Amino acid sequence: MPKLRILLADDHETVREGLKTILNAQADMQVIGEAADGRVAVSQAVQLLPDVVLMDVSMPHQNGLKATEAIRRSCPQVKILTLTRHADDGYLQQLLRAGASGYVLKQSRATELLNAIRAVATGGMYLDPTIAGRVVGDFSRRATQPPKARSAELSTREEEILRLVAWGYSNKEIAAQLDLSVKTIETHKANATHKLGLHSRIDVVRFALLQGWLHDS
Repeated sequence: MPKLRILLADDHETVREGLKTILNAQADMQVIGEAADGRVAVSQAVQLLPDVVLMDVSMPHQNGLKATEAIRRSCPQVKILTLTRHADDGYLQQLLRAGASGYVLKQSRATELLNAIRAVATGGMYLDPTIAGRVVGDFSRRATQPPKARSAELSTREEEILRLVAWGYSNKEIAAQLDLSVKTIETHKANATHKLGLHSRIDVVRFALLQGWLHDS
């Protein structure tokens, strides 16, 4: 099997060296490039087209949020996993809106990071358990109906599309995967989010976490 090609973006050289040692020790991973600031991360991503960019949030010249937005515009097939010390919901929401597929805390164990890389590389979404628990708790408190009952309101096609949205796929990618038009995907997505009272991608991710969708293989 080909190795996952990973680009490291972090302004601390010691952090990059440590990550490189861990990742290159894995049989299925290879670090193919490094960047010490956001602008270089974007140019490296466009040039190398890695499977996953491991992105720090706080970097000079261009922060991780802006770099994520730029990479997703230029090469949407590249998955972005955010690695940060910030366990704040505000960062999470901004990064998910920008197109990040995962969020892992730097203080988490190495196994957590490796699981996250493998998850996002295969099209999944990954949230650090510390953050995921808080996200689910917040959504549960705001939900007016039991989550499982609310999911029963969806048609099979609506649920299928909403799962793919939660996993980080764009409308165009979903349309290609299901052999449907982008307009059809947008209609099903709008119907599903209206039925469930979801207003943003972070709401979709929260709902998907409650359903256990993000843990599916």
